[in-house]
Amino acid sequence: MKKALFVIDMQEITIGKNHAEYFKYDSGLLSSVNQIIDDNKNGIVVYIRNIMKKNLLNKFAPFHAYEGSREIELVEGLHIVSDNIFDKYSGDAFSNEKLGEYLKNTNVTEIEVVGVDGGGCVALTALGAVQNGYSVIVNTKAIGTMMERKKNSYFEKLRRLGAKII
Repeated sequence: MKKALFVIDMQEITIGKNHAEYFKYDSGLLSSVNQIIDDNKNGIVVYIRNIMKKNLLNKFAPFHAYEGSREIELVEGLHIVSDNIFDKYSGDAFSNEKLGEYLKNTNVTEIEVVGVDGGGCVALTALGAVQNGYSVIVNTKAIGTMMERKKNSYFEKLRRLGAKII
């Protein structure tokens, strides 16, 4: 069984020094994510960045993270141990077909997820992984969540689908 660690949306916009006021994650999150990256540095570590499309709907969002802006960059201080960086324009990282190709080419069968947000992109990517036939570990030691009720609902669904919540 070959595992990949997914580090989801750990970007300047979400937890950087000048993060959008909308995001209010625990100050220890970066340290927790870095510890898990360090524990997996000899394996496959994949970084996922969320990018907003420039459209009318996003124009009114409480924050903006557009292509080419500093906001989409991986957060300063994040341990970068690979060049495996994939962008997404929706919650589920599997919406990027290149990610699926990469995982097939590297024979990954199991995915561990950390990052932000447990009630959004982390959970949606974990669900995408399950739907694509991967074993999934949701590592709650390094997941930031603002939408607790959504997170609980998603995590219960993931549990029912066979994901491990640790």
